[in-house]
Amino acid sequence: MPRMLDVSDEVRAEIGDEEADRLLAGENAPGSYDCTSCRTQGDSDQERTSTVLFIGDETAVLAFAHATCLPSQVVQVTEEQLQGAVKSITGDTVDLDPDKVVPQQAVLGVTSGLVLIAGELHPALVVEPTGPIARPGATGRGDDFLPLLIEQGFMPLTAIESVPPVLHGWSVLLAVGQLHAVLQPSANGGQPVAWWQAHQALQVTESWRAAANKHQQVLVFAAPVGSIGRQPREDLLRDALDKAAANGKLVAAAMPLAGT
Repeated sequence: MPRMLDVSDEVRAEIGDEEADRLLAGENAPGSYDCTSCRTQGDSDQERTSTVLFIGDETAVLAFAHATCLPSQVVQVTEEQLQGAVKSITGDTVDLDPDKVVPQQAVLGVTSGLVLIAGELHPALVVEPTGPIARPGATGRGDDFLPLLIEQGFMPLTAIESVPPVLHGWSVLLAVGQLHAVLQPSANGGQPVAWWQAHQALQVTESWRAAANKHQQVLVFAAPVGSIGRQPREDLLRDALDKAAANGKLVAAAMPLAGT
């Protein structure tokens, strides 16, 4: 059976037609893999799988992701990130230059779902990076994701019992019924800029969109890598959120809805 791989035009342009055709024929791609976005297992024989090419100055490493997590794309990696790598991505990659090492660039994974608070359903986005987020300029390997968000005004949660405060200046952009971005204030006071932006607009359910239009705001929950995971159902997502909150690994904010 041919593997269900997506190889975008930009990835094909970088790796060449011959390598791309080998991948699509199943000669140089794994059956099972760990998704480079959510880090849970995928199977390119059973589900659509994206090829994600990480490129540094002298290195190219091809990784795999669930197509529902990430589209096939090229990700540029900085020299600083290269120097910070301690090992190459292994197990779920094709290393196009085995003498080089490339880190996995942390990206923000976003999941939509409805969260029940005080008997009412609220539209929510759950943000979890694929790796530790360091403070700009930091040289260590710590994870400053939550402290950075708390400094921006996100509220630490120990339990999900009430709607978090509105984070003024931030908003969630919904257009033509699809999720496009989470916007934050610009540093120079100009137009808001994207804190997170979808590579391609994300579909949301009709019930999620109806709740967003009703409340005219979206609850944004954020947790460090490994706290939530890729949950297939809303009840499991809620359980993971409650557990993260109880462990002191959850922050949240309410953001006005931009668009429809």
